[in-house]
Amino acid sequence: MPLFRTSAPEPVEAVAGPRKAWSDSFGRLATRCLQVIIVLVIVAGIVFAASTLSVVTIPVLIALIIASAMHPVVSWLRKHRVPSVLATLAVLLGVLVVLGLLGWLIVVAVENQWSDLQDSAVDGFQQLQGWVTSLPISISHSQIQDATKTVTDFITSAQFGSGALAGASATANFLTGLVLMIVVLFFFLKDGPRIWEFLLRPFSGSGYARARRVGDRVVSTLGGYVRGTAAVAAVDAIGIGVGIAIVGVPLALPLAVVVFITAFIPIVGATAAGILAALVALVALGPVQALVVVGIVVLVNQLEGNFLQPVLMGRTLKLHGLVILVGLTAGTVLAGITGAVMSVPLLAAAWGAVQVWDGPDQPARMWRQKRSEDVAVKARAQR
Repeated sequence: MPLFRTSAPEPVEAVAGPRKAWSDSFGRLATRCLQVIIVLVIVAGIVFAASTLSVVTIPVLIALIIASAMHPVVSWLRKHRVPSVLATLAVLLGVLVVLGLLGWLIVVAVENQWSDLQDSAVDGFQQLQGWVTSLPISISHSQIQDATKTVTDFITSAQFGSGALAGASATANFLTGLVLMIVVLFFFLKDGPRIWEFLLRPFSGSGYARARRVGDRVVSTLGGYVRGTAAVAAVDAIGIGVGIAIVGVPLALPLAVVVFITAFIPIVGATAAGILAALVALVALGPVQALVVVGIVVLVNQLEGNFLQPVLMGRTLKLHGLVILVGLTAGTVLAGITGAVMSVPLLAAAWGAVQVWDGPDQPARMWRQKRSEDVAVKARAQR
């Protein structure tokens, strides 16, 4: 007789029951759903933290993108025996001069032509009033005056004043972010490779090699995107600016600068700038000149899409148009204009990292092409 009573073993069905519940098809589906929920919660937390600390995250991302674009210049200066600090300061000052020059061109040109544009806007508004009153829809002059009075009352109200205070706070945040961006950009230009090596200390072996590949691809993708887009934007700005100047549109110089800036927003940026130029031409000159401006914008956009983008951008931006539109929308919702500008290069960098995840020319296993994705080819093969 045994000294200690041992408990009887549990039935096999009782032990395997919970495991079996998670091993069948519904169990595997529930496991995947839990994994997806956990990933979404983590991503939502990261996005929320980034949006809450936007004064920090946005300047750091902008500095990273600019540093990636300027990295070849800094490397070239260092190879020609320019001291690291001097090379960094030279490139940083060059970037600041270009940005300051763009802002100065807008301010000076608008200041010089503001009175003419104001007079043209008053004339255009009066023409618009006459056109509205001649419509088949009954819109009286008193209704137009009431709408104008509503806008005037809003501008002089306390609500508009609170909005102005919010604008002052946004200006303070902008200046803070600008100073932070300049400081971070200096250190990225000077010690970017050393900073990346410090962040890779936890990795070793194949993990370290993968992290190095991903980092190199992200930097090359961001740099190639910014340099190619800047070249395309410069051509767009020169073409549209010269065209609207020949037509006689006022504020041609600031409009060309706006074209250059909005060209960094793919697909919709150049269109928005063209609409703005056409509206200025419509108000200042009339409908015929506005149509001419629209033709100039369409011609430049066709030149960009069919020639400049493939030649200057190459294979840097290998994203489908639908992905770009979704990324633009998400970036705009999360961070406004800044998000719209940065969303596409960040998406391109993420896709570039996926392309070298398992090797220099070997994408991640999940995202490797396993079959033909050309529907037309499949349809012809089935005939």
